[in-house]
Amino acid sequence: MVVRLGVNHMTDPSEFKVHGSYVMAFLCVLLVSCSTQDNSTLYSRLDEIKARTPAKIPSLPVFKAYETYQYEALRESDPFRVFEDIQESMASVESIESPLKGRNLEALEQYPLDTLKYVGQLTKDGREWAIITSPDLIVHRVKVGDHLGSNYGEILAIEEGKILIEEIIQSEMSGWIKREAALSLME
Repeated sequence: MVVRLGVNHMTDPSEFKVHGSYVMAFLCVLLVSCSTQDNSTLYSRLDEIKARTPAKIPSLPVFKAYETYQYEALRESDPFRVFEDIQESMASVESIESPLKGRNLEALEQYPLDTLKYVGQLTKDGREWAIITSPDLIVHRVKVGDHLGSNYGEILAIEEGKILIEEIIQSEMSGWIKREAALSLME
């Protein structure tokens, strides 16, 4: 005895076509019934929104008209004069010879000045020493007159909290020029 509970086994494909058409007819009736709802609430809400007074939109700002400027070379100053003044002042700076004349590079001159860290100061036999850490974490002891930094910096003074340095940089206008720099004590 074979019992089949609620399962319809179709052996003929034509039976599926008949059942499929019933399903399609049911879906069409369902869709039509959804579209015949009462839309009076929707229309009354739309009428209420339309009846409101619209908000006032602010007017666009008034733009100032573009004013042209006519440059008259004879009455005005030369706009390129400032650059010439800078060139003249650079030419008046005393240029020096190459910073390596007569000496070899020291160990701390291979590093840019901003990568060196001033970590301490000590006095031994009446001489001031500064303790510098290089980027490769090697500790160096330097004194006045030693060189450091990639711009040929020379230590002028070791003060409490900072090292005064004079660097020699290459200028496009007048060869090599000197400038002051400093390293502050790291806390």
